[in-house]
Amino acid sequence: MTGWDLQPPDIGRTLRDTVEIAKELQAQAKAFGEHLKGAATDAGTLAMGGEKPEAGLVGLALSEFAPQAEKDLRFVAARSAKSVQGASEATTAYMNGNLQMAADAQREARKAPDPDFGKPTGEKKK
Repeated sequence: MTGWDLQPPDIGRTLRDTVEIAKELQAQAKAFGEHLKGAATDAGTLAMGGEKPEAGLVGLALSEFAPQAEKDLRFVAARSAKSVQGASEATTAYMNGNLQMAADAQREARKAPDPDFGKPTGEKKK
C-alpha cells in the first residue's frame, strides 16, 4: 500500500503523550463537574417572601447546561480513546506486514465513537 510512511518509535511516543494528556483532561472534566455543582449552589437564590428555594437562576441555568456539557465531554473522551486505540492497532498491523489490517484499523478508528463506553448498560443515556 503506497502512502504509508510510519515511524513506529515516533508513533509510540505520540500515543503515550496523547494518553497522558487524555488523563489530564479526565481530571479536568471531573473538576469541571464539581465546580459546576458548587457554582450552582453557591450563586445564591431569590427569596421572594416564602421558603428559600434550593437553587437560584444561575443554578437553574447551570442545571440546563450541565447535561449537554457532560455529553460533549464524554464524546471527547470516547473520540480520544478510539483514535489512540486505532492508531496503535494500525501501527501494529503495519509493523507485522498486514497492510490491509492496518487500513481496516485506521478506517474503524474514524467512525463515531460510543460516548457511553465503559458504562454498565443500565446507566446509558436515553
